[in-house]
Amino acid sequence: MSRIRGRGNKDTELAMIQILQKHHISGWRRNQAVLGKPDFIFPKQKIALFVDGCFWHGCPKHSNMPRNNQEFWARKLQANKDRDKFVNKELREAGWRVVRVWEHEMKYPEKVAAKLIRRFNQ
Repeated sequence: MSRIRGRGNKDTELAMIQILQKHHISGWRRNQAVLGKPDFIFPKQKIALFVDGCFWHGCPKHSNMPRNNQEFWARKLQANKDRDKFVNKELREAGWRVVRVWEHEMKYPEKVAAKLIRRFNQ
């Protein structure tokens, strides 16, 4: 457990910034006081954008349970998923649109941009 460190998601956030800039998607802010601490928000459109790590948020395609201390990790990762569901619900009830992008989706920036543009057009 002590060897698994969260390093933040700077790489994925920087990749998201590049996607936003390349596709001329503007109006985003970072580090704003919004429930759940979205990685990016679009205040005018009330869109909260989260870039979720596959391990920490339980990606159905890429999340795998560590072999050591499985009971701890099962509880921890389930708590993360439950928190994500709660945050989604609360933000939606407050009038926000929530967009979650998996870490592995960042390998396909055109698809990520299309996903964001679809949400803007809803």
